[in-house]
Amino acid sequence: MSTATLLDKLNAKLQRSDIPQFAPGDTIRVHVRIKEGDKERLQAFEGTVIAKSAGPQPSFTVRKVSFGQGVERIFPANSKVIDKIEVLRSTRIRRAKLYYLRGLKGKAARLVEIERDRGSSQPQAASPKQEEKA
Repeated sequence: MSTATLLDKLNAKLQRSDIPQFAPGDTIRVHVRIKEGDKERLQAFEGTVIAKSAGPQPSFTVRKVSFGQGVERIFPANSKVIDKIEVLRSTRIRRAKLYYLRGLKGKAARLVEIERDRGSSQPQAASPKQEEKA
């Protein structure tokens, strides 16, 4: 067997199927397993996805503001440290990487929320307009 086929089989075996679909701009809560001594607990990290990479070993970057200080954390998508991911809200963005949010704070860093079907990444209309009766 060639090395490429072996790597493809190994990557297919390590892929996680329980991770929901999300995109940059979405607010997510990542439950991370923390091991302290012989005990293990879950810690939630909630923030906005500012970057997401693809490929055989994808990762995503989550940013939050904690006590006035910006905190970013990069998670490998197939990591065993991640217990679960919850998608809290989706926003309308026009860029793949939201690094410009690093320089913004307060109301300037707000993103416009949209309703998105949790099964797919296609945006839904937030509130459909009713036809006017004439």
